[in-house]
Amino acid sequence: MVVGIDPGNLQRVVARLRRLLDDDPVVDLFERSMAENLGRVAERLPDGTTFILTGDIPAMWLRDPAAQIRPYLILCGDDPQLQDVLIGILHRQLEFLVLDPYANAFKRTTGPGNHDDDVTELLPEVWERKYEIDSLCYPLELAHRLWRITGRQEVIDDRFRPAAEAILELWTRELDHDHRSSYTFQRLHGPASDTLTRAGRAEPIGWTGLSWSAFRPSDDACRYNYNIPGNMFASVALGYLAQIAEQVLGDEGLAARAVALRDTIEAGIARFGVTEHPTRGRVFVYETDGLGNFVLMDDANMPSLLSAPLTGFVDVEDPVYLATRSLLLSTENPTYFSGTAASGIGSPHTPGPNVWPIGLAVEGLTSPDPREKRRILQVLSDTTAGTGQMHESFNVDDPTEFTRPWFSWANAMMCELVLDVGGLTLASAMRP
Repeated sequence: MVVGIDPGNLQRVVARLRRLLDDDPVVDLFERSMAENLGRVAERLPDGTTFILTGDIPAMWLRDPAAQIRPYLILCGDDPQLQDVLIGILHRQLEFLVLDPYANAFKRTTGPGNHDDDVTELLPEVWERKYEIDSLCYPLELAHRLWRITGRQEVIDDRFRPAAEAILELWTRELDHDHRSSYTFQRLHGPASDTLTRAGRAEPIGWTGLSWSAFRPSDDACRYNYNIPGNMFASVALGYLAQIAEQVLGDEGLAARAVALRDTIEAGIARFGVTEHPTRGRVFVYETDGLGNFVLMDDANMPSLLSAPLTGFVDVEDPVYLATRSLLLSTENPTYFSGTAASGIGSPHTPGPNVWPIGLAVEGLTSPDPREKRRILQVLSDTTAGTGQMHESFNVDDPTEFTRPWFSWANAMMCELVLDVGGLTLASAMRP
C-alpha cells in the first residue's frame, strides 16, 4: 500500500495555496514536505497497523506520530488509502499503550534498544520508559479526530476500550503519586534532565487534583511534577474519551468516569495552575508541586502553554491565556530567545540561544492576525540553512547552526501553518 497522500489531492491543494499565497516559496516547502514526510517515517505492518518513526530515531513514540500527521488529517477526508495509514497509526499506538502505559516510546521489534540499562520496569518492546502525561493524551485525541473526520466505524475497534481503561486507571493513580504509584525511573548515564532524582523517585509534592508526570513533552525531567500543559491536554482528552464512550461504545459508566476525572483535573488547574503576575495579571504556570512552588516558562514542545488553544483547553481570546502568551513571548520567559534571524521559544532540551520551528509554528497557529501568520511562515522559510527542511532548533543569530538536519514533527507543523493560512484547519475537517 502507498504510504502517503494521493498525488492528485496534493496537487489540488497546492494549486489552491499558490493562488491564495501569491505563489509564496513556502508553498514549495509545503509541497515537498507533504509528498515526502509521511513516506519517510511510516511503515505498514502485516497486521494492518502502521509503525511510524520519530524522525531520525528508530522508535515510535506515542506523542510524536499524532503530531507528525496533523496536516495529513486535514486532507485525508477524500483519501481512503491515506485514512487506512492514519488509522493504522492509531491502532499501533493503542496496542503499544496497553503493553505499558508508562512508556513513551516503543521498538519496531523486541531486539536491543538504546536504553536497556535504565533502572525501571522495562519490557522488551519498550524503547524508553519516561512517563509523560501527554503521551496518553495524543492517542485519545487522534482517535476522536479520525472518528470525526473519516466517519469510519473501524477507527474505534476492540483496541480502544482496554487502552482507555489503562489511561483512566493510570491518571487516577497518579493523582496520588506518593502513596499509590510504583513508577520509578533512573538513567545511569547522561545529563541530569534525563532522569529522576532520589534513586529514581521524584521530588515531594502536595495534593492538587492534578495528575503527576515524570517528564515533559521534551523528554526532560519535570522540575515540579504537575505539568500544567499536560494536565490541560489531559482534561480535553478525557472529554474526547467520554464522547466516544457514550456515542460509540454505549458505555455510560466509562463516560462518567472520564468526566469525573476531567472535572477533578480542571479544578486543580484553576487552583494550582494559575498565579498572579505583578505586571501581567493572572497567568498560567508551566509546572507546580502543590506546595507553593511553581515555574513560569514554556517549552516549544507540544503540549505547551502557548499551544493551549490548539489542544482545545482555552479560546485564543481567553484573558488568562492572552496574559500568559504576552509573558511567554518576552524575555521574562527563560526559554524565549531573540536574534538577528528569528525570535521565539526554545527548550532546555537544546542549547541556547536556539528557537524551535515547532514553537514558531504554534505561535503562528494561535495568532488571530493573518499578517503575523505570514511573517512566521517567512521566518520558517528563511531559516532552513539551505536544506529545505525544518530542524529541531536553530541559533537565532545563525540558522546554519542547528540541531537535527531533518525533524519530521517540525515539517508537519510548518505544513499545518501553511494550510491554516490557506483556510484549511483541523476544525474545518471535522464532520458534524
